[in-house]
Amino acid sequence: MKKSTFVAVLSVVMALLIASIPTLQVVAADSKNNVEYIAEIKIGVGETSDEAAKALDGYTILKDGNNYVDLNQKAGGGIGSKGERVVYLGYKTTTERTEAITDLAVMNMKGGYSVKDYELLMEQYMTEQIIPFVNNFLATIKEYRENYNSDNEENKARAQYVHDALNKLTDDDCGGVGLGDLLLNETKYEMGDAAYNALSETEKMKHADIVTIISQANGKATFMMENLITRAADTNEETWIDRFVGITYEDLFAIYPDMLPSEAEAQLAKDYDNDAREILSMWSTLKEKLDEYEENKEKFDEFSQKDLTSQQEIVNNYNSETATEDEKTAFVQAYLELNLYSEATTTLGSVVTLKEYLETISYGEETLLDFFEQDYETVKNDITVLYPLVASLTEGQRAGLLFVTLIDLVTYAVTDSEGYKDAEIDALEQASIYENVDREIYKAGGVALTSEALRAHSAEEAIASDSQFSQLSRIMQYVAAGSLALFAGTALVRLGDMAVFNIRKAIISNQIKNLETAKKGADYFKLGEYDRQIRGLKEDLYGYNDGLEKNGIANYYEARSAVMNKMLIGFGIAAVILSGIALYFSYRDLVDYYHVDYTPIPKYMVDEKDITTYNEKGEKVVIKNQAAYYKAVGTNRAENDEWFDILGTSADLNGTVGRQWIALYAAQNENMSPIIATSLKAVVGKNDVPADYTTGIHMFGSDSAFNLNDTRFVWNNEAPSVFVYFKVDASASSEPSTTGSSFSAGYLVLTGVIGLVIGAGLGALVMLSSKRKKTGEA
Repeated sequence: MKKSTFVAVLSVVMALLIASIPTLQVVAADSKNNVEYIAEIKIGVGETSDEAAKALDGYTILKDGNNYVDLNQKAGGGIGSKGERVVYLGYKTTTERTEAITDLAVMNMKGGYSVKDYELLMEQYMTEQIIPFVNNFLATIKEYRENYNSDNEENKARAQYVHDALNKLTDDDCGGVGLGDLLLNETKYEMGDAAYNALSETEKMKHADIVTIISQANGKATFMMENLITRAADTNEETWIDRFVGITYEDLFAIYPDMLPSEAEAQLAKDYDNDAREILSMWSTLKEKLDEYEENKEKFDEFSQKDLTSQQEIVNNYNSETATEDEKTAFVQAYLELNLYSEATTTLGSVVTLKEYLETISYGEETLLDFFEQDYETVKNDITVLYPLVASLTEGQRAGLLFVTLIDLVTYAVTDSEGYKDAEIDALEQASIYENVDREIYKAGGVALTSEALRAHSAEEAIASDSQFSQLSRIMQYVAAGSLALFAGTALVRLGDMAVFNIRKAIISNQIKNLETAKKGADYFKLGEYDRQIRGLKEDLYGYNDGLEKNGIANYYEARSAVMNKMLIGFGIAAVILSGIALYFSYRDLVDYYHVDYTPIPKYMVDEKDITTYNEKGEKVVIKNQAAYYKAVGTNRAENDEWFDILGTSADLNGTVGRQWIALYAAQNENMSPIIATSLKAVVGKNDVPADYTTGIHMFGSDSAFNLNDTRFVWNNEAPSVFVYFKVDASASSEPSTTGSSFSAGYLVLTGVIGLVIGAGLGALVMLSSKRKKTGEA
């Protein structure tokens, strides 16, 4: 079988494929424009405005006119509260569409989110998706190892190339060792926890954690790893094409000699149908290219004669931070030309050579070219024609069908060892498989799920109790008030007694005075009567007769006053003590009332929602049943500050002096439009929506701007409302993310309320589906 015609093609194909690994920084042609978007947000909190502003040094602080906007607006509370804090919003800008924040939403502490549900979802995802995928794909990895150590020149050259290419992808968890070396050893999963944990830390570094790599690594880099390892599969001396041309559908029945034909037919469908349909999904792409042979050949010849050395140098030397406008323009042009070259050489070149080669291979009474040029519908209607092709593949190749195309499969089979030896990869840079992946999202307790159902369930818990005092405090307040009332009543009675006594004393004294005046001018016979009357009045007043005390008015009031004085002292002491106790309990309750035991703020919020975006024509498009990742916005909280151990550096828009924390979350989602920085607008003390605005910082589950001083979450009900509005750039084109893991980049398919399918394998399937399937194929 002639293979030399594929040497040159494969050299280019391999090098450009590895060079396209998206962990290396690339700027897309239409990712920049003159519009400034919000790239980063931070919340500054301080006891004073100066302190809050200082925390946002280097950021543009949101203003209302000429003044910074305090998002808290003295909403902290009264006696017993933690006081007031100033809260400012600061932001940085970018002209890069891919770096822009696309949405801002808030979640309250008792809102509709669940960390537990997310962790259960992750556990289900690992059990139902990742582990089965790893179990299947290990067959491919094992074939790579066997070929690397093989005496077969063809297989060894193929595995050696894949090994060298994989070493361009490094594993941070294993000290930066390349995957090519790591995957030659058993993975942690293959060894099992007991055997792995018995190793020294040095020895552990030699064994990659394939489960973690598949679930957490950079999505495109993971796909490239899976694609490359699939290239190294097949440990036989003959290729799968050698085997395929010698197998018919009828030959497969011999696999099940003890079955009836109908039973064997059913078993064949069970064993081969899924993989056959995976190959069918690639069929139209290959046939379309084969049918366009003349056009493909002309394009390939044109591109293969180009010298793009200077363009490659422009891309390699480009620095986005220091580049001038002319250099930026040159970079975009060079990047586009290299992309066109890559497409032409990797796709067109392969197809052109393959067509010429397939014409030389007999298959039955025809050629392999005739076989692959069958119409899609013809093959679909008799899928069994692909069963021999599936049967010709090794277990490892079948496991890797998600990551290759039919063009790839044929190319691998007909390329000799010289083709792999000539492929240049030494100049390619190394990159971590976790580059641009925020692995915080995989830590327990760090991510929460929110949905309409969860938010509705928690609505009743959103409002804190308005009862400031406990029952004991209220009882003590009543008792203290009663003792004060008794003290006041006794004091009033005593004052009343004194007033009555003084009146009566004045009356009697006046009578005595009158009698003594009359006595001075009376005759002798009336003097005794006057004396008797005066003495009687004095006895009524002072209660004495010949030195013996009697119950005179003065004595009565004196005795009564003594008793009341004792009562006043007693009631006074009781009132003071009971009032002090009541004040203590009341103040303690006020402190408790204003004290909040904050729970951790999830670092990420995954929102199940329909995402509204815009197509290239500017038309609004709703993407149903999606998931958007929102990251908690940070603040200037330091390690020695209160609540740092619980809240960390995640921002609370209430400045940790409210009823609950209100956390601000920012999304950078490729399916959403970026926020225009100059559109940020604060409205304080009014509910008027500014003209031409429709949204702003909102609650999860609502598109309307949210009052950041909502009375459910702040103490001061009189605090003015605060709304922050923004606009998005609907004209900014969306691009698939080239970084982030399959998980973080948004390859999530939600089913039901919290169903979730994620992972590098399935993420790769999403990436490939657009080029494999055409409208109308099922």
